[in-house]
Order: sequence, then C-alpha cells, then structure tokens
Amino acid sequence: MSLSLRDKSLFRQQAFIGGLWLDADSGRNVPVYNPATGAELGQMPWMGAAETRRAIECAEQALVSWKKMLSKDRAAILRRWCNLILEHQEDLAQIMTAEQGKPLSESRSEISSSASYIEWFAEEAKRTYGETIPAGKKDQQLLTIRQPIGVVAAITPWNFPAQMIARKCSPALAAGCTVVIKPAPQTPYSALALAVLAQMAGLPDGVLNIVTGKAGEIGDEMTANPAVRKLSFTGSTVVGKVLMEKCALTVKQVSMELGGNAPFIVFDDANLDFAVRHVLASKFRNSGQTCVCANRIMVQSSVYDEFATKLTSAVREIKIGPGSNENTTLGPLIDDRAIDKVDGLVRDALSKGAKALIGGTPHNAGALFYAPTVLTGVTQNMQVFHKEIFGPVAPLYLFEKEEEAIDLANATRYGLAAYFFSRDVGRVWRVSEALEYGMVGANSGTLSSEATPFGGIKESGIGREGGKYGIQEFLEIKYINMGLEG
Repeated sequence: MSLSLRDKSLFRQQAFIGGLWLDADSGRNVPVYNPATGAELGQMPWMGAAETRRAIECAEQALVSWKKMLSKDRAAILRRWCNLILEHQEDLAQIMTAEQGKPLSESRSEISSSASYIEWFAEEAKRTYGETIPAGKKDQQLLTIRQPIGVVAAITPWNFPAQMIARKCSPALAAGCTVVIKPAPQTPYSALALAVLAQMAGLPDGVLNIVTGKAGEIGDEMTANPAVRKLSFTGSTVVGKVLMEKCALTVKQVSMELGGNAPFIVFDDANLDFAVRHVLASKFRNSGQTCVCANRIMVQSSVYDEFATKLTSAVREIKIGPGSNENTTLGPLIDDRAIDKVDGLVRDALSKGAKALIGGTPHNAGALFYAPTVLTGVTQNMQVFHKEIFGPVAPLYLFEKEEEAIDLANATRYGLAAYFFSRDVGRVWRVSEALEYGMVGANSGTLSSEATPFGGIKESGIGREGGKYGIQEFLEIKYINMGLEG
C-alpha cells in the first residue's frame, strides 16, 4: 500500500539502533496492516534478544556523553525535534491513520500533542534543581543534586503510537538518559518516523533506539539487562505485573500506566447537553480505544431517560469509515481480537437484560468496524462493569443518591481516570476527593496535557507522566554531605 507523503523518507521499514537503520539478524520481516482496509501497509523487522542487547549497549555507550551535555544544549536538540514534528505534522498523521485507523483529525491532534510534550520537557531540562539542607553541625554543608537514572527502556502501545513515545522519551532525554523503545507491532511506523526526525534534529547516535519484533524476547532482555535502570510501560495491568516482577530481579525503577475502568457520573443538577458533548469526546475518541475513556456511565435516576435519549441522538450523528476520509469521526478497531472482545461484552450485557438504543453489532463498513453503541439497563452483574471495554460502547447505569454513585465508581481494582458532572460547588469538592482515582475530570471529559501529571493509583499504575513531575521519574536524588575545614 502506498502513502502519499511529501517526505517519503519518514516511512521506514527498518529498526533504528545506534544511529543506523537495520534489518533483523535473521532477515525476517512481518507485515503491518491497515485496520480500515486490511491491506498490507508494509513490513517490520522481526527482532529479538540479540538486537535488543545491542541497542541497550549503544544506549549505554551514548549515555556517557549525553548526560554530560549542558542541559540547555539537550533542550535545543529537543526543541528542534519538536519543530520538525510540527513541520511534518501532515505526513506523520497520514502514517498514523494508515497503521492505527483513527480519523485524520485525531491523528493530527495527536502529533500536535506529541510535539507539545517534547517542547515542555525541553524547557524542564533546565529546571532539574537540587536543594541545600540546613546542617545540624557547623562543619557541614548538606545538599542534594539530581542526576539521570541511566539507560531507559520504554514499551509503548498501539492506541497512541506517537504521543506515548513523546510522553516517555522526551522527559528521559531531557533528564540526560538514553532510551531504547519497543513500539507495538501494530504501529511501528509512527515510532520510526519520529526517529527519522530526531536524527534530523541532531540527536546523537545511540541516544534514541527503536527495536521492533518479538514482544517476549525484547521485553525479557529489557527487564533482565543490568544496564537498563528504568522501565516505562503503557499497556494492560496483566502485562504490567509480569514486567514489574521481572524488573524486581535487578531492582529497576518502573513507571506503569496500566488499565482503567473510568466512571463517568452525571448528577441530576448537571447540564445534560454539556455532559453529552463530553461523554462523546471521552467515550468515542479513537473508537473507545483509550485507557482513560468513559467505561461506566452512571446517570442519576431523575435524568436517566432524558440523558439516554440525548446521548443516543448525538451518537447517531457519528460518521463511521476509514480514518483517511476527512469526514470520518469513528474509525475501525485495531484487530480481530478487539472486535471479538467488544462484541462479546455487548452480547453478555444484552443476554442479561440490557437494551441497545443504538448499535450493538459489528458495522458493515468493514471487518474491524463496530457500530457506536448505547446500552441502557446495565447492571453490576454484567461483564462491562468489571472489564475495560476498549471499544465504542457506552453502557448506562442508574443510581439514586450521590453516595451510591461514589460507591459504584470506586467498586473496581482500577484507579486511573474518573469524570463527573454537577453544578453544585459543594458536590464538586466532595466527589473529587471521594473518587479513588489518580485523575478526575470535574465537568470535563478530557484530561491529558503536557503540563499536568498523568497516571493512576491501585492497579492502574505507578508514577506520573507529564508536568513538572514527569522529568522526576528519570532522575535520581544524590545527597552530598560536604565537610568544612576550619
């Protein structure tokens, strides 16, 4: 499949190690498909432990000079990378839509967001301050400095193939760390295109490396190799737990952004039209394939029917089709397993008494399309209450009182994102504090920003990405007790 790119050098079908574009040692490649059409988009090197080990060695060698570089010089390279991303925004969006399926408007937005993270951390590179501590003795000076952790391994997901790289790698690079990335096999080309631009920006060889291929072998090498001092992962809680266990053997630091089960609570004093607009933005962005999308929509009984009617009417206006069509607002799911999972959850809910006001079946736009769906009469005994849907399905739950909504919202092992809508100021504070989540949208269905901390609690993860907190994840605090003569 050919892509109409202004700069065709951005589409790479080789991995990037030590500043070189390389094939797998075995010479083996695997195909990458466009989920909207099923057409083969290109090939990807199928690498394993040996290539990953070499990438880590290159990162370790590059670390020596990169961490010694003045922070303002690292910042200048990151700013050039940011500017090149914005200059090539349209090509990067075309690549992303082709391999991931999301509408072009969303891909363009993601590229812009990715650049904003790089710009933010370029500036934060110059703010990794230490501290002085009042000494308890006259012959001492006590202080702390912050130093880069070292080589960082990053495993990124397919649903936001550019933004997750920017959110992990730009703070690591700004801190003076070097990075080895394993992108998802469904979406390698966005990662490789970013590497092309990083090289153009002047990033030294070995500072940024990308290995594509066997998840098990690459992950095992990343977690076992003692040169890797930090692992940053975005993905499922199940896989995150396995990686954490393996990292424990060499006591690596970890950042984990894992699964979610976000409640979206609509109280009876909310502006319903406003809430509907935000649930659309939260639930159906990227076809529902986001870790922070509304998973359980809880509506107070007195406005339940009205809200369901308004939401169904709005969902009916969603334009379904290939993301490459400019008018598309809902693209395909990523693969067959995603379709099977979403349809299975809907079938389970319908069999236990739920009703589909719209949708409820796969869509005829293609094999990987699922019709945007609104379910009413959903209860806790249905699988959709407990499992992350990762698809365009909006299940509506009914509640009577505020306390009941909070209990329902917190009745999950996850704690990533939560949303609620109310015009009662007292309730806004009460509910914000009572929700057991790392991020809360009070009268907002969107959360992510380069200036704010992104992350969860409970089984949704460890650590934060973004904001002034993001760069701290890649820095060690060193305490120095300086004795004074005299």
